[in-house]
Amino acid sequence: MAALSRLPEAEQERIAGELLSHLEKVTSLRADIEAGLRSLDAGEGRELDIDAVIARARSRNGQW
Repeated sequence: MAALSRLPEAEQERIAGELLSHLEKVTSLRADIEAGLRSLDAGEGRELDIDAVIARARSRNGQW
């Protein structure tokens, strides 16, 4: 934090914005994981066809 305080204010603002964005993503991911765990604990899990998941991801991203 001391090193950041010596940076120009514009740079501090940029870094703070990036940090806040990252924290929002982590918070969202954590909430998604907790919801998934609750679902599994409630017995709502199902077997995953990993080949189908990979195929869908590749088709969405235009990769084969």
